[in-house]
Amino acid sequence: MKQFRRITYPYLLWILVMICAPMLLILLYAFTIEGNDVASVKFSLSNFARFVSDPVFIDVLLRSLYIALVTTVICVLLGYPLAYFLAKLPERQNVLMILLITMPTWINMLVRTYAWMGILQDNGVINSILGWFGIGPVKMIHTSFAVILGMVYNFIPFMILQIHTSLRKMDKSLLEAASDLGASRAMAFLRVTLPLSMPGVISGITLVFLPAVSSFFIPRLLGGGQFVLVGNVIESQFLTSGDWNFGSAISLIMAIIIILSMWLTRRAEAVSGTERKE
Repeated sequence: MKQFRRITYPYLLWILVMICAPMLLILLYAFTIEGNDVASVKFSLSNFARFVSDPVFIDVLLRSLYIALVTTVICVLLGYPLAYFLAKLPERQNVLMILLITMPTWINMLVRTYAWMGILQDNGVINSILGWFGIGPVKMIHTSFAVILGMVYNFIPFMILQIHTSLRKMDKSLLEAASDLGASRAMAFLRVTLPLSMPGVISGITLVFLPAVSSFFIPRLLGGGQFVLVGNVIESQFLTSGDWNFGSAISLIMAIIIILSMWLTRRAEAVSGTERKE
């Protein structure tokens, strides 16, 4: 036991320095306002009041939630059929397809987003192909479509892998039992496969929604600075305006939203698990 504790010391130190300390600083900055010197720093809720009372910031927050929600829904609609198809493949083909899906994630997300900038440009690959048919150029870059497309492309592997894992772990004898009892394929899917895959769906929603709602460089690159989300506001407060107090307050608000989202998804997972047992 003592040896196990000694092994954990470096990890605990890392957590304290790299996670706990920055979070404490964010809390400190969020609930204070700066004066001319250290002694004049005062506790205040004005940073939160500024965010809540300004309709511009509320609009940015709602837009961020909307984009994250749309991205998540698209990832579920596209990811579930693909994960279902992969789960039905033989082992060797399944491993190959999973490798092909995960290979893009080996490249830095920033590089992949830059690649989409070239593809979606007015003189990019897509518009060049459309030009062969006398169509275009179609305005795609610096639009909400480009931002959502970039987010779906970057985050959909997480959705596919989570759903695929749930489907592969599913007991196939349950489908055989449903077939023996006279259930059609559609009915077996709705009553057996879909409920048993819900933990993967919920985990995928968590892994897609949380980074999407706080993303900042995808809207900056594909939105061209004209499509501002809450992540961009936080970045500008820290790096451009130098208002660390207000930036920390927004970060804390987003942290609360993310924690609430995680609690809701876990709650939904617990409810679905209870229904399956019944």
